[in-house]
Amino acid sequence: MTSAVEFGIFRFLSENPGSEFDRIQEFTGVPRHQLRVLLQAVCSTGLLVRENGVYDNSPVAENLLASDAVDSWGHILVGWKEVYYPAFAQMTKALRAGTNTALEAYPGDEPTLYQRLSRNPEVEAVFHRAMSAFTLRSVDALVEREEFSTVRHLLDVGGGDGTTSFRLVDRHPELRSTVFDMPSVSRLADEKAAGTRTERVDLLPGDIFNDEFPVGHDAVLFSHVLEIFSEDQILGLLKKAYDALPEGGRIFLYGYNVSDDETTGIFGARLGLYFNVLASGQGMAYPAGDYENWLRNVGFSDVSTATGMSYEHGLTMGKK
Repeated sequence: MTSAVEFGIFRFLSENPGSEFDRIQEFTGVPRHQLRVLLQAVCSTGLLVRENGVYDNSPVAENLLASDAVDSWGHILVGWKEVYYPAFAQMTKALRAGTNTALEAYPGDEPTLYQRLSRNPEVEAVFHRAMSAFTLRSVDALVEREEFSTVRHLLDVGGGDGTTSFRLVDRHPELRSTVFDMPSVSRLADEKAAGTRTERVDLLPGDIFNDEFPVGHDAVLFSHVLEIFSEDQILGLLKKAYDALPEGGRIFLYGYNVSDDETTGIFGARLGLYFNVLASGQGMAYPAGDYENWLRNVGFSDVSTATGMSYEHGLTMGKK
């Protein structure tokens, strides 16, 4: 699938439906035998359809893979191929060692993938394109929550290239958001914002663990952040959020949740293994009950979780 994306086959067939083999071969430049093997493989997945000697995208491929839009699954697949899959070859070694041994493939001495990617802007950009595309496929359930309609200034901790904040301020006209993330990631967010209406999204470069959280916000959002880390690290971040919020301030924890008995959740399972093999050496898609307990432990009240969101997501909320 990913090779077909990289060769542009889905996009070509979207623009040229009912193409014969020779037209696809001329477009891709792939040797005839190897293209024959590839097309057979992709047809076997059901993403391509061959009838009467011509090829077309299936409805799924047309919807998810044929365009280069920012939410295309093509970006996600390329990110998985470039970053995730090479790491998974070390799964047994990493789990036995209790640390993210696959990180050795990235130069540097920092303990997480996200820090080391700052040394390789090209791979970092591929990674964040994939993250942004997947976020766009799942974030509407968060953006549409009525709780954000009364938030005036949000602190988006670890907000990456700003994908979530941009969507939130577009949906809620009274909302302003500050994206707090690493300097290299803030630069990506700045590039992404070029030429768009961004007066209500501010970028704050920094270190979410070592720098204090700014005050002046009435809500804090952790979206796809806490699951990367250990319980002690999560409690530390939640305490910083609690201290930075005013009385009545709210906190939102959005991300993957595995089931309470930790037996279901295929997206969460894959994510947890990725964290431990490569990203951070710890973390997982925790059950919602863990987040609720941690919020109460640092002082939040009115704690609850909205479940049943797309791609196994949940939103845990609390109030100071």
